[in-house]
Amino acid sequence: MQTINAVAPRPDNARPGVKRLLQGDGANLIVFNFCPGQTLPDHKAAHPITVQCLNGSLEFECGGERFPLKQGEVVHLRAYVPHAVYCPDDALSQGNILLLSMLTGERHGEQDS
Repeated sequence: MQTINAVAPRPDNARPGVKRLLQGDGANLIVFNFCPGQTLPDHKAAHPITVQCLNGSLEFECGGERFPLKQGEVVHLRAYVPHAVYCPDDALSQGNILLLSMLTGERHGEQDS
């Protein structure tokens, strides 16, 4: 599954480009492509999540603390924990890629008998 080039950047928008890559058993995978200055403002997920910076650099905010999220780093959050993601002004002009794994626990498709 291609993630780095899965979604086009949206440099003229306040929010990053976004695309759901997978809605599967137990997880949804969603990729974001941030440009400098873009943000996902404070929000909550209804399920536990992991967020991983696949390329570039981002900033992650949770519990009143903002910290760098660099390529290869992963954060795990429980459900309903407020958080935000920012792309710093000095980041790559495009290609600051975040992979969100929403750990839903849901089953899709055929059920086991």
